[in-house]
Amino acid sequence: MSIELIVLDVDGTMTDSRITYSQDGDEIKSFNVKDGLAIVSWMKLGKKVAIITGRSSDIVKRRAKELRIEYFYQGVEDKLTQLEILSEKLNITLDNIAVIGDDLNDYKMLKAAKISFVPNDASEHVEKIATVVLMRRGGDGAVREMIEYLIAKEGLTQKYLDLWV
Repeated sequence: MSIELIVLDVDGTMTDSRITYSQDGDEIKSFNVKDGLAIVSWMKLGKKVAIITGRSSDIVKRRAKELRIEYFYQGVEDKLTQLEILSEKLNITLDNIAVIGDDLNDYKMLKAAKISFVPNDASEHVEKIATVVLMRRGGDGAVREMIEYLIAKEGLTQKYLDLWV
């Protein structure tokens, strides 16, 4: 197995699935910095990262830019179609793609990827089809757990550590 691209859902995976609004109507989300470090590390290993999310949010756009995630798609109703378009664009087969999602709108995308991950608080329906049910909850290091799982599976642990130590 050689995973070249990881695809991230946002709400419920990169975040705890809560959406908070300020009194002024501003949307507030929290992201886990440990996930961010793992995402950056994955890219430093020469791998690719994409975000495919159903909602649209300036906050998510800012986070993607901050992490230098080149492939960013929001407001996506059909995540599988977007995944297939991206797969073709990058010339990466679904056998070389890992996906993380947590709910029914991720179902088809999770099912299509070679390896799929869900946080431990995901919908039971997507848990049933996921390759790996993570120990972490969405927004609490689930993305990092997924990335470190892939790094270990691919024998890249020393290269991963060498990036930082």
